[in-house]
Amino acid sequence: MSEFDVTEGLKKLFLASVGAVAMGAEKSQEVVDELVKKGELTVEQGKTLNQELTRKAREVIDGTADKALRSRLEAMTPEERAAYAAKVAEMSAEIDAQSVTVDVEGETEDEAE
Repeated sequence: MSEFDVTEGLKKLFLASVGAVAMGAEKSQEVVDELVKKGELTVEQGKTLNQELTRKAREVIDGTADKALRSRLEAMTPEERAAYAAKVAEMSAEIDAQSVTVDVEGETEDEAE
């Protein structure tokens, strides 16, 4: 199998998922707002319905992303899967390291030491 770009594929998959959820949430909000305006739903019912629709849309997107990832992994050799897993672990560690910050009542990390 030819060389693959892990970050580009994951980036595209993530952006597609976010876009789909955003579009779905936006459209559902429009429908709910229209029903509230017509008096067919109360504002509270509209909020609850919109939250439920958004949650279900995310579940569908997550399931689709999982299927796409599984399909990609199944197409790889065991060596390629190992390299892919290592790259994902490396990226995860980098993200975890970046998210660690210390802020004690306005002090920076250097001032706290």
